[in-house]
Amino acid sequence: MPIVAGMSAQDPYLETRQAVLAKALPNVAFDGWSKAVLAAAIEEAEIDPAMAELAFPHGVDNLIKTYSAAGDAAMLAALPKPDGLKIRARITEAVWQRLLADGDNIEAARRAAGYLSVPGRQKLAADLLFTSAHLMWRWAGDEATDYNYYSKRLILSGVITATRLYWFDDNSDDFANTRAFLERRIENVMQFEKVKAKAKNWSEKIHGDKAPLDGLIGALAKMRYRQN
Repeated sequence: MPIVAGMSAQDPYLETRQAVLAKALPNVAFDGWSKAVLAAAIEEAEIDPAMAELAFPHGVDNLIKTYSAAGDAAMLAALPKPDGLKIRARITEAVWQRLLADGDNIEAARRAAGYLSVPGRQKLAADLLFTSAHLMWRWAGDEATDYNYYSKRLILSGVITATRLYWFDDNSDDFANTRAFLERRIENVMQFEKVKAKAKNWSEKIHGDKAPLDGLIGALAKMRYRQN
């Protein structure tokens, strides 16, 4: 099994987590991401209890992280070289392939979203989304290191979330309605980026490099998709 994105090749427990995930996935659709499912998967994978403690110090959270990283890896493996594609097409395709990575077990993805929505798990949910968005932007060729690095990933995280929630209830052929929804969300992002760039240029002309609008733009970027 390939090394999953977001996990170090030096991780001594990676194969253990992947083996347990493989055993857990068939049951997650029925029983959710639970301690009972994790325990049963560990037993079925014939993992030594001491090793299981080391591989899953945070229990189901570690299993969810492994699941998300596996989806990210599948996305990257499915994506073509971005050469020749405009940035809009690159990001659209990246989000689309990330959805399809979970397409064989939508109920597991739905259950994962439910697990991550529980109070106290918001940071884990945000971290996993940010990682997916970061991998998409890096594949697309983004090399930003300033505040745009964060705003791009936060905005894209919102797009991923909104599209995934729409996808869960989409019964159209080949998820055509979800694809159309995604393209509309990306169009919204492109329009917002144009307005943001104009506002930043205007502010810098008046105030110089340390433009006061930078903070406002960053805040708007974080809020942009909470309303969708």
